[in-house]
Amino acid sequence: MAKSKNKKSMISPLAYIHPEAVIGENCEIGPFCYIDKNVVIGDNNVLMNSVTLLSGTRMGDGNTLFPGAVIGAVPQDLKFKGEETTVEIGNNNKIRENVTIHRGTASKGKTVVGSNNLIMENAHIAHDCVFGNGIIMGNSTKLAGEVVVDDNAIISAVVLVHQFCRIGGYVMVQGGTRTSKDIPPFVMAGREPVAYAGLNIIGLRRRGFSREIIDNITHAYRLIYQCNLTANEAIEAIRKEVPMSKEIEYIIEFVSNSQRGIIR
Repeated sequence: MAKSKNKKSMISPLAYIHPEAVIGENCEIGPFCYIDKNVVIGDNNVLMNSVTLLSGTRMGDGNTLFPGAVIGAVPQDLKFKGEETTVEIGNNNKIRENVTIHRGTASKGKTVVGSNNLIMENAHIAHDCVFGNGIIMGNSTKLAGEVVVDDNAIISAVVLVHQFCRIGGYVMVQGGTRTSKDIPPFVMAGREPVAYAGLNIIGLRRRGFSREIIDNITHAYRLIYQCNLTANEAIEAIRKEVPMSKEIEYIIEFVSNSQRGIIR
């Protein structure tokens, strides 16, 4: 029998749970689920039928996994040599049908998914990604290895993100987009090839950003994208011309630390 904190969890007799797996309280585990050794899940999780949790999976509380989801499979990375790594998932996520989330490699040691995310059908989060909180990720969107997605991003369906890219918070990425560059926070990104498509104004208003903050963010991106300045020149201009706030500091930090360069 699996290690369970109490006997209230509802476990189908058609599920397989390794004796060393740790199952929290009040979980529901449907038929044909497979839970491997070295798996720990918290309380109030719902695993519908045919969910697979493989070795190295760590999951918090209140998550719902739909049929066919596979968590903790070994990375699709030829450098992976079987090292002990994990995938760590937070609380209150909705992980839809056939989603795959792979565990880390020696590079980072873990793949991290935060809390309160909606990850839609057939999406993929690869090894060593850091996936924040409050994110919506559309059907069949794929993140390559070591991608970082900041909080409250919206990534539409069938988006392809190159390894090592970073997606900023509060963005809206158009469906079908392919990017090998970083997408800075608060913007819309789309077209082919991918390009800056203005500020995500509706999203920011819905999130309660004040008109003053939105105006300041608009001014910052005008300097970055419409004044023929290099990234460093734009940052200096922002420091001089735009009132400082945590949002403006976030933009400066993001652009300054971009390893792949931002979309143009």
